[in-house]
Amino acid sequence: MNVVAFLIAMGIFTFGLWLMSFAPEVAGFQAVLFLAGILCAAFAVAIPVNLLGRSDGV
Repeated sequence: MNVVAFLIAMGIFTFGLWLMSFAPEVAGFQAVLFLAGILCAAFAVAIPVNLLGRSDGV
């Protein structure tokens, strides 16, 4: 479960970084794509924090 959650979170985080880097290339949708990238990155960080909990098993 931990490995699967990490891989999903890492994929979403990488996609968010890609969206943020791709945003200046798209005319008219820069703010939307950049905001979507920020939300993806924040969601990717929230997955292990909330789903996996503490690593010491408490």
